[in-house]
Amino acid sequence: MTRFDARSALIVVDLQNDFADSRGSLAVRGADRVVAAVNELIAAAEAGGAPIFYTQDWHPERTPHFVTDGGLWPVHCVADTWGAQLHPGLRRAAGGGPIVRKGANGEDGYSGFTMRDAQSGEERATELEGLLRERGVERVVVVGLATDYCVKATALDALALGFETTVVTRAVAAVNLEAGDGEAALAELAAAGAAIERGASA
Repeated sequence: MTRFDARSALIVVDLQNDFADSRGSLAVRGADRVVAAVNELIAAAEAGGAPIFYTQDWHPERTPHFVTDGGLWPVHCVADTWGAQLHPGLRRAAGGGPIVRKGANGEDGYSGFTMRDAQSGEERATELEGLLRERGVERVVVVGLATDYCVKATALDALALGFETTVVTRAVAAVNLEAGDGEAALAELAAAGAAIERGASA
């Protein structure tokens, strides 16, 4: 069971309406289960004195990230729309907890730590690493949506930056564009050094 203290942090990835609500444009199967599990972990993190961070896709109306402009994904999480808002059932940490927005300039905002220009491939950092370093965080627990994209990318970046990283399977769910993508993502994370805390299916 994951334990939290002041040297650890919980990173809640993209629990937004377009992903976590059945009416969302890119709804992920099993998201209701994920919201409930993440809320339990938020309560545990608060009890352990661990900071909690939220990431949020925040796209413009037109971006090469979207299928309408040559990308992979349906239009989703457009800034200031219902789809971009955090799911109303998601517990917010006391004081709110910092939100790291990504993709605001049309980037592929998969990771909470980095964004990639969809055309040039150039990457730039978000503020997340700096926020964690300021708090003296050494260990992170990554949860949210989706296992095979934003959760995976965030956890891989956390590992590359030297954070001890855990992914809790009961608190993630996969898009599974191809059958088994979620399990493949967890296997990739385990091979990279992440701890995979098994629970419900990924």
